[in-house]
Formats: sequence, C-alpha cells, structure tokens
Amino acid sequence: MKLGSTDLDIPVMAIGLMHLNKLNLYQAEEYISTCLEMGLNFFENADIYGMDGGPFGYCEEFFAKAAHMTPSVREKMILQTKCGFTEIQPGQGKPETIDLSKDYILKEANDSLKRLKTDYIDVYMLHAPDALADPAEIAEALDELYVSGKIRYIGVSNFNTTQLMLLQKYVKQPIVTNQLMMSVVNSGLISRGMYVNMDDMCAIDRDGGVLDYCRLNDITVQCWSVMQAGYMGGCFLGHPDYKPLNAKIEEVAERYGVPAPAIAIAWLLRHPAHLLPISGTMNVKHLAENAQGADIMLTRKEWYEIWKAAGNFIR
Repeated sequence: MKLGSTDLDIPVMAIGLMHLNKLNLYQAEEYISTCLEMGLNFFENADIYGMDGGPFGYCEEFFAKAAHMTPSVREKMILQTKCGFTEIQPGQGKPETIDLSKDYILKEANDSLKRLKTDYIDVYMLHAPDALADPAEIAEALDELYVSGKIRYIGVSNFNTTQLMLLQKYVKQPIVTNQLMMSVVNSGLISRGMYVNMDDMCAIDRDGGVLDYCRLNDITVQCWSVMQAGYMGGCFLGHPDYKPLNAKIEEVAERYGVPAPAIAIAWLLRHPAHLLPISGTMNVKHLAENAQGADIMLTRKEWYEIWKAAGNFIR
C-alpha cells in the first residue's frame, strides 16, 4: 500500500518496537532478520520506547545494534520514530510532560538519528498533542528537518480532527499519517459513525470524526494496540471477558484455515480506509500468525459478525 498521499510503498502491516527491550541481543537480531525475510520492513519506533527498563532512546539504539545498521541495511528498511514525551528515570512511571517546542523537536530528531545510526528518518512523528505547543513553532522545526533531508515524511500520533487541521495550517509538508488506538474491541473510530443521532453513549463524538477526516485528506491511520483489551489491558484473544468475540473469531479462523490473530488483523485490513495495523509482538511465531491476515479478505457478513460479537450493534 501507499503511505498517505506519498509514493512510498509500505507493507500492509508495520512492526512496532515498543517491547524490543524485552529481547536479548541474539533474539533481537533474529527477530529483525525474520521481519525482513517476510517483507515486513516498516519499523515503528519512538525515543521513549524502552524507558521501562533502560535509558531514554534505548529501543532506537538497541534496534540499530541488533540490525547491524549500515547504509546497505538501512536502504532495506522504512524507519519511523516519534518525539514529544520527555525523559524520565527508568521505572518511574509515565512522562511528566509533553514537549513539542521547536528546540525539543530538533534535539530529539538529531538524537534519534544518532541512535538509529542513519542520516534520515522516513517518517517522523509527533507522539502526542502538546497543550502548550505553538503550531507555527512546530512547523518551523519540521520544515528545518525536512529541508535538511533529515526527515522525509511527517506524521502525528493520537491527534483529533481539529488538532490535525490546526497543525496542517502551519506545516508546509502534508501530514501523511496519524497513529490511533484501534482494534475490534476498541473500534470507536468506526462505530461512532454508525450511531449518529442516537440517544446513547456510543453516539458521543470524542474525536471529531477523525477517521473520516483522515480518509478525506489521504492520511493513513496507523492502528496501535491491535490485539489489546483496552489501553495496555492485555490481549483480547482468549480473554474470558470476550467469549462471544473469541468464539466468532475462532469460527472464522477455522473457515480460512488460519490462526485467530490473522483474523484480528484481517478485520482491520478489510476496512476501506486502508488502515495500517502495527504488530507489537516480539514473538516470531506470533508475528507470522499476524502476517497471515494480509492474505485474507473477509466477507462483509464476516466483518459485521465479528464487529457485533465485540459488543457493537446495528440500529
């Protein structure tokens, strides 16, 4: 698929590296090698990844080491990383602040380049909205990085519609991607459009119709926590709180002769918005199971059956 409005060809599933620090060096080398062998060369990182067990920027640096990064290796990859959350001491919980000031963006971009051992980042992301950010200042930083060749494309994470509109008013380059939480059990981006004008909590528009806005403006939606039961709530596959959903997924999986995770990925890929699931597993077996979802085209009936089994309804 293409990334947003660009000509950049990317796999239909990205590789999230948030938990790369859970592997030792040998395991990480094997994991990255397996990804490349499977054609999964879009690696999604962030400066804060690995902070639960290492220094700031740990997963970026560890990835470059495990990949044995050289110019020839680099050209086989599409690298994405993010900035915005500030440094904290390992094991001390969540970041205390978000910083999208010009100075901080420039500093973190240059630090990420060093840690990743590369001259450029394919997709540079703003990790979260900053209430104190000046969009004109953000635009200055991103333009400086773009003109210098240090970044090629610009994206954001967890931005709603008006935040996207405000930022794009100042940024010269198109915003090509927005990373949002999305799975069959966290499908509010989709389901809120199904409950328009209903007297129900489901009808509350919490994001300004961001999914439709991204489609209208050729912004690829990257889906994080694609297997999660809520924010950092563990996998919904096999979870006792999701028995009807798991029964339906297993039924469909048996029909196609694939493991259940493939159906969870196929459900996202079936949506016409050309969603980009981010696989966060560090297990190569599970990675291969996820990747099988790219070969499955669910029927309309199957898609809706899975959606309803997750607790949604048709009015």
